[in-house]
Amino acid sequence: MTTDGVYVYAIIRAGRPLPTDSSGVGSPAAHLRVIRQGRVAAVVSEAPANLRARRRDLLAHQELLLRLTGQGPVLPMRFGMVAPDEAAVRDQLAACEADHVAVLEHLADGVEVNVKAFPAQNALRSLLAEDKNVRRLRDEARHRPGYEANVRLGEAVASALESRAAAAGRQVLRELTSKARAVASGPEVHGCVLNVSFLVGRGDSDGFRSTAEQFAEAHRERVELRLAGPLPCYSFVSAEGTSVRTVGV
Repeated sequence: MTTDGVYVYAIIRAGRPLPTDSSGVGSPAAHLRVIRQGRVAAVVSEAPANLRARRRDLLAHQELLLRLTGQGPVLPMRFGMVAPDEAAVRDQLAACEADHVAVLEHLADGVEVNVKAFPAQNALRSLLAEDKNVRRLRDEARHRPGYEANVRLGEAVASALESRAAAAGRQVLRELTSKARAVASGPEVHGCVLNVSFLVGRGDSDGFRSTAEQFAEAHRERVELRLAGPLPCYSFVSAEGTSVRTVGV
């Protein structure tokens, strides 16, 4: 197989074995190996030429990280992180060894759970019962139907639904933060009023999810919560200082 550098999946503590029967990206799947430097090691394979974000390779990358996370702390790399050669990987590991060790200790026995909050769907009845302004605009649209009246009503409904969801999002953020070891805000997502990741102890993840699900049920007319995890701890690892490039994304 023609290769194009060294594909980096993750950084782990030195001496950890790789999961059995695991493989990397590419077709055929790349053979995994470990590059050790001091107290840390990088999980790598040869990088396939012309690597792209194909579903097969995205799943292979994610599956390996999940299996590694199940064995111990991991500094996960995003899909498509490629170093020019093994020497570059060793240089990066040596230069940042102390930082990597500190982060691995911080992430020990931890997993990431992501929570996104969206305005509740099919909540117009409860909104009308609660919001006088929306009721007034609805009545105006009924008595004097027309394009402008409908636009004003639609904008008011959308704004009120978003405001209610945002308030519920702030509340669930407070409740879940008390049950997490660390919190990291995620990027803006269209239509989403809250995008936050939580670092949670592996043994606490079921209870954490249960708390979030109970909140979602109790506030289902205000907010829709979408949970993802346990996940590798992407949101609690900085990529600064890595001598890699991102390809195929």
